[in-house]
Amino acid sequence: MPISDAYGQGIQIASMTDAPSIPDAIKAVTDGLIPRSVMRFASASERGATLVGDQAPVEGMMAWLKDQNLLTLYDGSSWSVVAAGSQAWTAPALATGYTNNGNSNGTVRWRKVNLFGEDAIMWSGGLNVTYVGAGSSPANGGMFLSTTMPAGARPTSRRTVTAACSGVNSDQLSMKIDFNTDGTVTIVAKGGAEPPWISLNNIMYTL
Repeated sequence: MPISDAYGQGIQIASMTDAPSIPDAIKAVTDGLIPRSVMRFASASERGATLVGDQAPVEGMMAWLKDQNLLTLYDGSSWSVVAAGSQAWTAPALATGYTNNGNSNGTVRWRKVNLFGEDAIMWSGGLNVTYVGAGSSPANGGMFLSTTMPAGARPTSRRTVTAACSGVNSDQLSMKIDFNTDGTVTIVAKGGAEPPWISLNNIMYTL
């Protein structure tokens, strides 16, 4: 009868007393190794459709999702993200009244990342801001993007963060920014505060 591997992983290895069958011997080893390796799937949907029945996931299984560049682990009840591959930055088009590299902070960019199993949007760069109207409001009502954020980067509820800004023409060193569920992003300015630049470096919000 088959014997177990020396590492206690339950992988069955044909013994010399077993009836000779190369296909059966290979299948026993691959059936033991594949569930214990990092499996690769095009998406979570493909993973779910494949790992069913006799191949249903068991605690400790790992799978890589190609579409999201995520390494996932089955904890016995659900799949959790344990690592993420590199995610490309996107440089969005800015609305009229805003330009990049405020205070030499770089081009405004964002990317989707995964932290501790939760998706988040990370920002970097700096905005040069112009102000209009009697109340000296940021241009375009504070909405500095020319288009809305894509559906996959919109939070499930509003995320309000603070961003560092210039103290020039302002009595404050930070500004409030709202990331809204409709994909708009708005600078909320106090009357009379007109900092010429706002930094988006180190800003992040969860989805």
